[in-house]
Amino acid sequence: MKIRLNISDEHYEEVKSKLLQAGFEIDEEGEFILSEAGTRALAFVIARDEKGQKVHVAADDIIYIESFGHDVEVHTAEGRFLAVDRLYQIADMLDRKEFCRVSNSVIISRKHVTRIRPALSMKFVLTMADGTQVDVTRSYYYAFKEFFGI
Repeated sequence: MKIRLNISDEHYEEVKSKLLQAGFEIDEEGEFILSEAGTRALAFVIARDEKGQKVHVAADDIIYIESFGHDVEVHTAEGRFLAVDRLYQIADMLDRKEFCRVSNSVIISRKHVTRIRPALSMKFVLTMADGTQVDVTRSYYYAFKEFFGI
């Protein structure tokens, strides 16, 4: 069984060694995630850079995440990365106080929204920290309003 660890650096090696001794396989693409008590949200998203190298993108650095078919792009100030997981999997693992799904294909970070502009037909247009404009679709209108307390 492959397990992905969402453990702080101070406990990572100890937990990893105990799991390995118990016969578990530790893998960044593991189907199951083991995290510390009190931490539901991922501290990072596993992705690949432009060279195909596996990287951990810190959740704090994520501006927004967007899917195009089977490809899921993680956008940060440093650039774009191709996520390993599907958008719905990432949405379930991120901190719901900091991240909000605004359409079927986009998740945004609360702290990277620089402008919220209402639009026609129960929609919003968001300007993100990198200048990208993202639409909040009607399906996510009320969830977005509740998320921002509007």
